[in-house]
Amino acid sequence: MAPRSSLVTTSTAVFSFIILYLANITAKHRHSTIIDHHHHHHDSSASNPRLQQAYLALQAWKLVIYSDPYNTTTDWIGPSVCSYTGIYCAPYPNDTNIQTVAGIDLNHADIAGFLPNELGLLSDLALLHLNSNRFCGILPLTLSNLTLLFELDLSNNRFVGPFPSVVMSLPSLKFLDLRFNEFEGPLPPELFNKNLDAIFINSNRLTSVIPSNLGSSTASVVVFANNNLGGCLPPSIANFANTMEELLLINTNISGCLPEEVGFLYKLRVLDVSSNKLVGEIPYSIAGLAHLEQLNLGHNMMSGVVPLGVCELPNLVNFTFSYNYFFEEEGVCGNLTSVGIVADDRRNCLPERPLQRSKKECDAVLEHPVDCFELPCGHTHS
Repeated sequence: MAPRSSLVTTSTAVFSFIILYLANITAKHRHSTIIDHHHHHHDSSASNPRLQQAYLALQAWKLVIYSDPYNTTTDWIGPSVCSYTGIYCAPYPNDTNIQTVAGIDLNHADIAGFLPNELGLLSDLALLHLNSNRFCGILPLTLSNLTLLFELDLSNNRFVGPFPSVVMSLPSLKFLDLRFNEFEGPLPPELFNKNLDAIFINSNRLTSVIPSNLGSSTASVVVFANNNLGGCLPPSIANFANTMEELLLINTNISGCLPEEVGFLYKLRVLDVSSNKLVGEIPYSIAGLAHLEQLNLGHNMMSGVVPLGVCELPNLVNFTFSYNYFFEEEGVCGNLTSVGIVADDRRNCLPERPLQRSKKECDAVLEHPVDCFELPCGHTHS
């Protein structure tokens, strides 16, 4: 599961009661315990307009749930919405004597249905977790009413359509997880202007190049894997330097050279750009990433020398550079297991190493070395 730093680093615009409330829920989920529903306030919506709105929203939602194999929503009956399974209430910040629906967690319920427009009535919602269900269709634009929402997890469902623009209108959002759906089309550059802590959009059908303003965001974790984005990794990635800890671009069809600016991400612990069309040498700037633990460059078309400075990174535990065209390993790079690093150098052009490419394969590439300073973005050598 992804890091949940958003629960403790949310902006001051989000009320502290919601932070504490959601931190409590998430901590319990982390330890795989069952949340005690006796802690719910069983306020009747009859005397509480905020719970009346929630009742209307949840009943409308229940009408468009077509399969609920674990009977999760069976108790969604009557006005006491705070006692519904998966619904969590907290005091309304402007009047702590009033309860309101602050969180919904239906993770792993295997529910089939869609999200109705009435969900926009849940204007106090701060957490919406729908991971691992069978919800389908498009996201309703009325979700823009959820101005306190700062954690949105819709992963592993069957949502479709363009990248949901409604996400961009959520002012408090910090954690966004849309992975394993069927969103398609271009990735909106505006996404990276938002003050997000984590962005998970892997395993969709997103296309077009990675936006050139990629580094305008404040995210510590960005996962683009398994989309057909293409283009280059922009030099503006350097703007992530103060926040980014994990960057995963596996199988995103990116090409060109890995920019030197990747080495400016001094907090980086995980860098995975495997299964792409990257060419050129390993930027020596990566040797400055003192916190880097995992580096995966496998299944690209990179060449040149595997630099000693990268192999001697103090926290490196896993370095994969197989299925490229590297022709030299400096120093200990040729025997990383001797220093406790798990390494994979298969299918390169390394003399004296086992399981390498044929001389014919290697000569065809190495006779035409790549100059990353002259290589236009997005083009590879033939």
